[in-house]
Parts: sequence; structure tokens; C-alpha cells
Amino acid sequence: MKSDTGFFSLLKRLYWDLRDPCERKYYYYWAIMDTPGLFGNMLRAKYLSKHFKHSGKNLKIFAGARFRSIENLSVGDNVNIGNDNFIQALGEVQIGNNVQLAPGVKIWSVNHNYKNKNKLINDQGQQKAKVSIGNDVFIGSNAFISPGVCLPDGVVVAAGAVVGIKKYKPYCILAGNPARMISCRDDV
Repeated sequence: MKSDTGFFSLLKRLYWDLRDPCERKYYYYWAIMDTPGLFGNMLRAKYLSKHFKHSGKNLKIFAGARFRSIENLSVGDNVNIGNDNFIQALGEVQIGNNVQLAPGVKIWSVNHNYKNKNKLINDQGQQKAKVSIGNDVFIGSNAFISPGVCLPDGVVVAAGAVVGIKKYKPYCILAGNPARMISCRDDV
């Protein structure tokens, strides 16, 4: 009988989640998150972009992309959100035009407060910090963009880089943990 009680409480939780519009949207995301092919890319872009703060033309959202606080996400034209990207936009995320996010990119705009050693970290709240990504930016696989980062136009972020808050030059190439400028894009 004990397992039946657990099962029914799970069903009850599902029922209440589906009645709540804030929770229900996450079930919709889950249902379309891994739909394959170009159809899946189009389906995700069409459905999810309606919930963005702003969405430009020609958006592609690849399979496995996840979002939190999607209503605080703005994207420009010709943006590709790659496979298995995770964008946490609670503190607001703004992405410019012609931006490419490779697989596994994570963009975070909120962090836990933790300075007070006399309080549990869980009890110290969160700090929001807007992330801004300029035009013509490429972010490589498994890069992490920290809360408060501002990437100017033309920046390339190497795979696996951890980008923290610093002043970056337009058209620079960033790599490493912590990310640092290793080069600049040249005129050819």
C-alpha cells in the first residue's frame, strides 16, 4: 500500500503542475525538446520564440536546448541555439544578430549569494546579472558564459572556455578557464 500512496501523490503533483501555467510551460518544453530534424528545429523556434522577450527572424533551436526564465531572453536575427544548450535568463540574456552557439553552451544570468559564512548558502538568495552578447559572435562547444558578461561584436569563444566578467575587445578570440584573449580576428 505504501507504494500506491507514493504513486498517487506523484499523480496529484502532476495534476497540479499541469493546472499551473508557469509549471505547464516546462512540460511543453520537455515534450518538444528532443524532437529530431529540421522539423524539430522549426517546431522549437516557432513555439518557444513566442515566450521570448524578443525574437528576430530565422531562429534555429536545436534538439536538447533548455531554458529557464525564457521570458527574459531576447535574440536577434539569424541566431542558432545549439544542441544541448542551457540558457538561464532570470537576470536577462540579450543575444544579437548572426550569433552561433555550438553544442553544450551554457549561459547563466543568476548566481547564488554565498559571502555570509553564518548563513546557509541556500538561505542567502540570488543575485541577477544581465548577459549581453553582441552581433556576429561564435561561442564554441561546452563554453560557459557567467552572469554579468558582456561580449562585444565579433567575439569568438573557444570550446570549453569559462568566460567571466571582464572588458573584452570587439573581434577578440577568448580561450581558457578563466577565459583570456589569445588573439584577434584579422581582416583578410
